[in-house]
Amino acid sequence: MNNRSLLGYGLLLVALIAAPFVGAYPVFVMKLMCFALFASAFNLLLGFTGLLSFGHAAFLGFSAYIAGYCLRDLGLTPELGLIAGTLTGALLGWVFGLLAIRRQGIYFAMITLALAQMVFFFCLQAKFTGGEDGLQGVPRGKLFGVLDLSSDMTMYYVTLVVVVAAFLLIVRTIHSPFGQVLKGIKENEPRALSLGYDVARFKLLAFVISAALSGLAGSLKTLVLGFATLTDVHWSSSGSVILMTLLGGLGTLSGPIVGAAVVVALENKIGDMGTALAHLTGVDWFNTLGESVTMVTGLIFVVCVLAFRRGIMGEVIALLGRRRKGG
Repeated sequence: MNNRSLLGYGLLLVALIAAPFVGAYPVFVMKLMCFALFASAFNLLLGFTGLLSFGHAAFLGFSAYIAGYCLRDLGLTPELGLIAGTLTGALLGWVFGLLAIRRQGIYFAMITLALAQMVFFFCLQAKFTGGEDGLQGVPRGKLFGVLDLSSDMTMYYVTLVVVVAAFLLIVRTIHSPFGQVLKGIKENEPRALSLGYDVARFKLLAFVISAALSGLAGSLKTLVLGFATLTDVHWSSSGSVILMTLLGGLGTLSGPIVGAAVVVALENKIGDMGTALAHLTGVDWFNTLGESVTMVTGLIFVVCVLAFRRGIMGEVIALLGRRRKGG
């Protein structure tokens, strides 16, 4: 990681630390950070290993339910609830990986989607999840029996520490010898095989790490918001994380963060934008934008893909690279 990247991440960290003091709504920013972690975990699999999973919602959602159940019904402390959710994601990723990694391309994607749908229907029928009502009333409790997480400010900085630590783990993974092998598998899998690497084992480990971090993101979201719903485990959440990653920049460290920020902000602000446009133009149709979040987000995605083929951060990095060479 070069000095310019370090400076950018440093400024982002400072901005996140200062956000609650400059008018940002802590719960919204915490939700954004959870999805940024989810997108970064997915990017580890797709952007750096070349495996397109349509089932990542299963890791996010099922871990969210397990963490919520541990916190609300079993009375576990927040740290144990997060660990339980993360381990659930890892275990589920191991099962998915064993069944899927020996297939490639569309077959791999469809297997992960089918398995994720099985998890969705299990969550729909299981009693502990609350079915269509979701698992609600999850208490935040006290971290290590000391920090009272019922305070949004305390919860905010705990969330920030967890997300930053998880992101650093992703960075370390990518820049390790293991990460270099993953990149080699993505670029030329037959060559990696010819060099003697156990490609299936590397893919499985990457899948498990990605699933575990996705489980952490889902568990943290449940702790922050106090509930887990079927939306978390629905296939549309898998689509959303793909959208975040492609929009921000596939195979870049900062891309998923930017993509998650754009998508989450749009989902929260489209309704307000529609109301404002209706007021300014006098066209009542704009009032229905809040009910058409998916359509509007999809339209913006199409425009961004046509204008920024590498994603937002991919284009920024390419532009900086051209300027550096030109200078």
